Amino acid sequence: MLRGNALAKVDDKGRIKVPSSFRSIIEPRYGKDFFVTSFRGDSVRIYPLEVYADFEERLQRASQVEPLVDRLRNAVNYFGQNASMDGQGRILVHPLLREKVGIDGEVVVIGQQNLLRVWNRSVFEERQERLSDDELRELAALGF
Repeated sequence: MLRGNALAKVDDKGRIKVPSSFRSIIEPRYGKDFFVTSFRGDSVRIYPLEVYADFEERLQRASQVEPLVDRLRNAVNYFGQNASMDGQGRILVHPLLREKVGIDGEVVVIGQQNLLRVWNRSVFEERQERLSDDELRELAALGF
């Protein structure tokens, strides 16, 4: 289970160094192959390939003409690419996605059970500060 957060760096070649706390869980269970994408261009989603295959299967079963599903398919493929973790634990994020998300230098890596989310640190912190009282009530109504 991927949980918690860590700071990481994106190097000059656009590679994210996966924090060792996450790498020690991912590598033995899923290996070194990933699908790197985004839903909205606000963060990077790093899926172990096995996890993404399950997600992709659900997309395939969904309606081929449902506009919302079509938009999601377009987004994950527009932003997405296959990637492999190198021997130093780095995963390449292609330039289009890096630019859209605004990641370079220090980033925040968040564990989300079976995938990693990578955020521009200042964007992430700003979004967290925006959790309103109404949103907290809505979360409470959902059982959280």
